[in-house]
Formats: sequence, C-alpha cells, structure tokens
Amino acid sequence: MPSKPRPSITIDAIYAAPGYLFRRMQQIAVSIFMEECKAFDLTPVQYAALVAIHTHPGIDATRLSAVIAFDRSTLGSVIERLQAKDYVERKPAPEDKRIRLLYLTRQGTATLRQIIPAVERAQARMLDPLKPAERKALMGLMSRLVDLNNEASRVPLRAEDALEHLGKAG
Repeated sequence: MPSKPRPSITIDAIYAAPGYLFRRMQQIAVSIFMEECKAFDLTPVQYAALVAIHTHPGIDATRLSAVIAFDRSTLGSVIERLQAKDYVERKPAPEDKRIRLLYLTRQGTATLRQIIPAVERAQARMLDPLKPAERKALMGLMSRLVDLNNEASRVPLRAEDALEHLGKAG
C-alpha cells in the first residue's frame, strides 16, 4: 500500500493553521483592548478579575481562578497589582483566617463602572471588519469550540463548581 505523501513544510501552512490564527487574534484582541482602555491601565485579565470580584464579593483567589479560567499561580500577581492600584482589598475569611477574601474598593468599583464603555468599544472593534451575520456566526462557533475544548485547557473554566462552593451560584 503506498504511503500518503507528507505535507509540505511552508510558512503558508502555518498562517492557515487554526492555532496560529487563534494566537494572532488573541494578540490583536489584547492590543485593541489596551488601546481602548489605556487611560485605565488595566489588562484584559485584570478587568475580568474586577468583574468577577464585583459579581461575587468575598470570592477567594482559588475560586476566582476557576471563574475566569486563569492560572492560579499567575493570578496572585494580578491580584497584587489590583491591590497596589487600590482597586481590590483582601480580608481574612471569618471561618478560616488563612484564607483571604477579595472585595472591590470604592476606587475599584468606580473604575469598573468607568471602563465599561471603553471595553465595549474594544469588543466592537474586534468584530467590526465582519458583517453582522458573520459576527453572529463567528461568536457562535467560537463559543462552541471553547466549550467543547474546555477540558483541553491548562486551566479549564470551572465557574459553576467554584460558585456552587461559595453558595452564590448564578
């Protein structure tokens, strides 16, 4: 039986690969976010952390990591930066003083409210080159791919499990 011809090794093959295209879109998405939100000096991950803490005040870092699907060891430095900006404060858990619970400060809440229009502009810019039907199709397919491949991630999204443990699901 003849063997299959080996695929050619070309840069065009890289440019057409899904992984390459996802990585490039991530670079573009972060760049657009940073441009639109530069006045706030927040990264996309810092923004996601602020939203999650706002939505679930008193969340601990382990559960925050599960809610935003971000590596727990790296999240510590994200939280430290948010604390240094006076956006987040840590308080000991009443039942276990070793656990630190996260809350937005007044400044963190104000910044979160102020940044939302810039974030919305960034999200719109990412999809602007597409027609409305293409945007809807892309978002549907991306959501499906992310959901179906969740377990392949180094940090799978575990929001429901984390929030159930908090007693604040929803």
